[in-house]
Amino acid sequence: MSRHSPLTRRAFLAGAGASLAAAALPVVSASVFAADAHAKEFRIGYQKAASTLVLLKAHGTLEKRLAPLGIAVKWTEFPAGPQLLEGLNVGAIDFGYVGEAPPVFAQAAGANFVYTAYEIPTPHAEGILVHPDAPIKTLADLKGKKIALNKGSDVHWFLVAALQKNGVKFNEIQPVYLPPADARAAFERGAVDAWAIWDPFLEAAKRQSNARLLADAEGIVSHHQFFLSARPFAQQNGEVLAIAMDEIGKEGEWVRGHYSEAAAQLAPIQGLDASVIESGLRHYAHIYKPVDANVLAEQQRIADTFTELRLIPTKIVTRDAALAGKA
Repeated sequence: MSRHSPLTRRAFLAGAGASLAAAALPVVSASVFAADAHAKEFRIGYQKAASTLVLLKAHGTLEKRLAPLGIAVKWTEFPAGPQLLEGLNVGAIDFGYVGEAPPVFAQAAGANFVYTAYEIPTPHAEGILVHPDAPIKTLADLKGKKIALNKGSDVHWFLVAALQKNGVKFNEIQPVYLPPADARAAFERGAVDAWAIWDPFLEAAKRQSNARLLADAEGIVSHHQFFLSARPFAQQNGEVLAIAMDEIGKEGEWVRGHYSEAAAQLAPIQGLDASVIESGLRHYAHIYKPVDANVLAEQQRIADTFTELRLIPTKIVTRDAALAGKA
């Protein structure tokens, strides 16, 4: 499968009538767009674990697509989704890729962004790990236990939902908020009883620390991933976003046909064994769609739950984070 034969930009713009780019700016020729007064730099926030964006950066195809329009691409790495969205909120980046919980926290904090696209569900790409000899056998056994997680990340929602489904309230565990590297260190030295984490860190811990997977998100949450854009950028640069999603779609299709090659390219970047990365890659869908009403409704369920738990300070309406007329 060629990396240059997936969804076209036109398909993204037309997809289900729900493309942000179509709402933001009509499809125009490159020459007309280049003459218009739009951004000359496209600033992308990414996480090292976000393989598709990491590969897009490494391959340089987006730069080649935008160069004729006089638009440069700037990449900024963040350790996790919450920090990336803080960068979006303060105007340091225009676009980024995060899990399902960070946008909820960010919207509650007043961040001015819009949902651009999402990855179809990837429930096997996050899980809760316990020590191999731990007496914890079920999710209900987590009651009273110390659980490491990255606050505000997608596993925050996963953990809340997993506990609720098994009759455990969130205030009946001891959350220990740590970024992935610190969480792994705490887990390995026995300072916490469990660790909620996503791939490739999940797969790495299973193989390298002999951690036991207590549960993944299958049957608990969808585990969507989202591409988000700063609202002012999206309103003025719909064509740039359409081109970006076109290239991201191509990268995703290439990954689906070349898991081993993609893992080999990512190994020196992510600092993990290629076999670990390949296993993690297979847990993601690498298929992206324009944001729609159904996925925003799922986000609303997260927001409502977080409001009830007082994890966010105020009730939000997730549809407010979509461009007018979309979703």
